[in-house]
Amino acid sequence: MVALKVAPIWVYSANDRKNFPFSELGLSDLVCKNGGSTAFLNLRFRRNWECLSASSQRATTPVEDETPLTPGFAAPVGNEKATQINESRRFHKDLNSLPKPLSAANLNPSLSDGSKVRIAYQGVPGAYSETAAVKAYPECETVPCDQFEAAFKAVELWLVDKAVLPIENSVGGSIHRNYDLLLRHRLHIVGEVNLKVIHCLLGLPGVRKEELKHVLSHPQALDQCEITLNKLGVTRVSAEDSAGAAQVVASAGVRNTGAVASARAAEIYGLDILEQGIQDDSDNITRFLILEREPIIPGTDRPFKTSIVFTLEEGPGVLFKALAVFALREINLSKIESRPQKRHPLRVVDDSNKGRATYFDYLFYIDFEASMAEPRAQYALGHLQEFARFLRVLGCYPIDTVK
Repeated sequence: MVALKVAPIWVYSANDRKNFPFSELGLSDLVCKNGGSTAFLNLRFRRNWECLSASSQRATTPVEDETPLTPGFAAPVGNEKATQINESRRFHKDLNSLPKPLSAANLNPSLSDGSKVRIAYQGVPGAYSETAAVKAYPECETVPCDQFEAAFKAVELWLVDKAVLPIENSVGGSIHRNYDLLLRHRLHIVGEVNLKVIHCLLGLPGVRKEELKHVLSHPQALDQCEITLNKLGVTRVSAEDSAGAAQVVASAGVRNTGAVASARAAEIYGLDILEQGIQDDSDNITRFLILEREPIIPGTDRPFKTSIVFTLEEGPGVLFKALAVFALREINLSKIESRPQKRHPLRVVDDSNKGRATYFDYLFYIDFEASMAEPRAQYALGHLQEFARFLRVLGCYPIDTVK
């Protein structure tokens, strides 16, 4: 989120299916028509990622039903077909040399000499999470994981030293999955990284952006580049990961198909940057958390932030009282997030004489700007415990002030 797992991928298009050579991208399609008009295509990446590599059997011996069905062009035959395949090989580097992502079901560690800090991230090489890891630790060894939970488990099982995972984006909002995983796992937040996201339009070498008919990327990346993509008039294809979309484009070698991903992904997969900075909002920032097995010792030598999660008893003004413990001590709250409890989402209370009312039971995640080494932070949490049914400190860590 291999990085492109078996999951529905929706194409926002009313075009006829034959206008897009799905088979060249290693995709299978199911067309669902509504009243014989608009068609929404449900695409799935193949289970076996090796079928997309440069040295795979599919790349060297394509079958007949994998021939592009683009109107107005005849399918290549004989030497012409071999020439087309050989040309597509030059568009990207050897993908088999890249590290294979770990999965939650198969956490086989790669070999390491132990000289570098190993950091897990979700995605494939070239992902923004990998860029954030390198920003925080320039000399680190990055370890890709196919899902967020695999990164958590890799740290817990001592396969890596840390994990760097996104928690919120200034445009797209919070990544709720990682909030839930923070509570499920016992890792500690030891740092944060703020990364400016610069989306690039990528294509095969020699292709102009006007030639593109289809663009792949993560749904959030596609939404954040809506203005540029609408001007190009391309069909947007949702993928599990932006860097993974670049990998698919490089592997398939289809000239009219591009990707929205990072400049690092273009370098890794041998793609051209057709246009840089295509995001609608230039101030597009993603905040990442750095997770470890053990907490760090909080200090007062620089600005610190503390992240907590708690639940409250039901009652009028209870949330106000909980937040007031920070205001009374002049502690600034930089983040408030509420999530329904998974195990006991509903709470039944005697709300009136007519019967019982049902409410959601919430978890509250808060970031406040103070170190646990400060007495005011300790007093605030002690005061909060008077109202909270559950309270857990997720981490105390330095605030990222690097631009």
